[in-house]
Amino acid sequence: MRSRLLKIVLLAVFAVFLLYPIGYVFPSALLEREAPYQAILMDAGPRQTELLNVLASDFGVGPFDAMKIVARPQSVVAENLSLDDAISLQQAIRKAGGTVRLVGTVSPTLFYVGQVFASPFLWECLAASFAVAVGSTLLTTLVSLPLAIWLTRFRFPGRGLLSVLMLVPLVLPPFVGAIGFRQIFSRFGTLNLWLMNAGIIDGPIDWLGGSGLWGLIVMEVLHLYPIMYLNVSAALANVDPSLEDAARNLGSSEWTLFRRVTFPLVLPGYFAGAAIVFVWAFTDLGTPIVLGYRRVVAYQIFERLSEAESNPLGHALVLVTLIFTSGLYLLARRFTASGDRFAMVSKGGTGTSGRPAGPLRTAVIVIYGGLLTAIAVLPHLSVVLTSVAAKWSFTPLPTEYTADYFSLALTHKLAGLSIRNSLLYSSASTLLDIVLGVTIAYLVARRPSWLSRVLDTLAMLPLALPGLVLAFGYLTCYQQPVGWLSTNVPFLGGLAASFDPQKSPLLLLVIAYAMRRLPYMSRAALAGLQQTSATFEEAAENLGATPWRVLRKITLPLIAANIVAGSILTFSFAVLEVSDSLMLAQRENFFPITKAIYVLLGRPDDGPYIASAMGVLGMLLLTAALATAAAVLGRRMGELFRA
Repeated sequence: MRSRLLKIVLLAVFAVFLLYPIGYVFPSALLEREAPYQAILMDAGPRQTELLNVLASDFGVGPFDAMKIVARPQSVVAENLSLDDAISLQQAIRKAGGTVRLVGTVSPTLFYVGQVFASPFLWECLAASFAVAVGSTLLTTLVSLPLAIWLTRFRFPGRGLLSVLMLVPLVLPPFVGAIGFRQIFSRFGTLNLWLMNAGIIDGPIDWLGGSGLWGLIVMEVLHLYPIMYLNVSAALANVDPSLEDAARNLGSSEWTLFRRVTFPLVLPGYFAGAAIVFVWAFTDLGTPIVLGYRRVVAYQIFERLSEAESNPLGHALVLVTLIFTSGLYLLARRFTASGDRFAMVSKGGTGTSGRPAGPLRTAVIVIYGGLLTAIAVLPHLSVVLTSVAAKWSFTPLPTEYTADYFSLALTHKLAGLSIRNSLLYSSASTLLDIVLGVTIAYLVARRPSWLSRVLDTLAMLPLALPGLVLAFGYLTCYQQPVGWLSTNVPFLGGLAASFDPQKSPLLLLVIAYAMRRLPYMSRAALAGLQQTSATFEEAAENLGATPWRVLRKITLPLIAANIVAGSILTFSFAVLEVSDSLMLAQRENFFPITKAIYVLLGRPDDGPYIASAMGVLGMLLLTAALATAAAVLGRRMGELFRA
């Protein structure tokens, strides 16, 4: 009875903070408000005298009526307004420090959704995003599959080190790495200057192409191939090696063995990794912003929703993106939960065994892995050089070096504040993830039922859900407090007001970070529970221990390492979250690190250097976090990224 009540409470949490924001995308895109409009004053702001003057002088409201409007929340300022008059009133009140909501006649419409596909420019953006996603998925497959097979099926000197190096790209968010990528491959970047100084070329080569599309794809691949590698490696580690040995004994070639036996058995893991790579590349926001490539869906959504009056086309683009990625997620679930289709009699054995690679194969593996790692770390090295460059202009490398930008990254008002904010948001979201993730994992592993399966699905949903969509949902559905709560239930009305991102996005950012990274914690805790026999807990219960005492004294200590690993991952990735940070943090005093980096990049003088220094600090944090998590979880770390 208690576990069922707990499951219902958790379902309510998901309904409020996951399903409701996602569901809010539909009315935002499919309903249109038309004239006549009613203007409702939501917040008078601190400059009430100025607001009274605006109401009296610009809109002819009498002094006594203006004072009543300002003093009473949810007051109607004007009615029967045209669209132009309503917007003028809204802008005037905003300039005076107040907040006003326009309420019009609601009517259903598919006009803006149709405009997404009818507009040649938006259709081009959709096609470009699809091309980036497909190109990134195919290239990560080509890069990752050989490495996963070699590192799980063969023994050779340096295999452990090469396995660690495969995770290097994860320590730098792609939008920060794009700073270094642009420095290397721009028309007057390091590569062109080196080649021109050596006399190999006469003029700069546009390595990124006129559109920049290939640069975006390459940047996504360099960041995302470890996710594909982790998924395929984890799937290969679970393949029964006797099946492959049987095929070899029957005369199968290595290519036929891979095509007919190995790859079909790892298809669930591969498809899970491919789905994450595809969705991530399709909806990535930070990298196109830094590279200046505007013709993708994510950039268009961000640009339209950042306008003073949110563009309905932005809402329609969010809806189209949600439907597209949700369909892909359901398809991935169908392949990864295919019953006995991919089941094996036994598992394991490959992690500790494996065949000797031989000298030639070892050389191929080491050279391939070394070149890939060298290319992948180029953006990292460039960001590090930018962070310490005192003078770097039209030269392949900096001519002078300094550590001042690291000092500024810690003492600059915006940079220092954003670091403190990110640490606060990430710490709070990690604590929330521990509570939610461990509880869900316990219910799934120890109290299985259909409700547990629903909770597990909901907990994994954010991994395949674009952060852009979830951020948009929070931005729209919690932007204004609920009127009837403010009027009738003061306490709940104040709670609703605290979720308004225009006033304070703190709670929303913490919840958004927690929801986005919850899969890491729930999967880490579930892995620990699945590896821990329930007999220890049953023995304690038979000796009279209460369920809470069993949990505190037996269960949690046994899975403590998994909780620590999951906490490290959720904290570190929350620190460098992009989509939620860019969209929800609208006021400077609430900026997290990623929003500060984005703003600092626009400063003409030292902005990119301070941003790079902040990126290096984040890189160091993620390096330590991933190394610790990989040491604790080992090969099962790949399961954290499963859709």
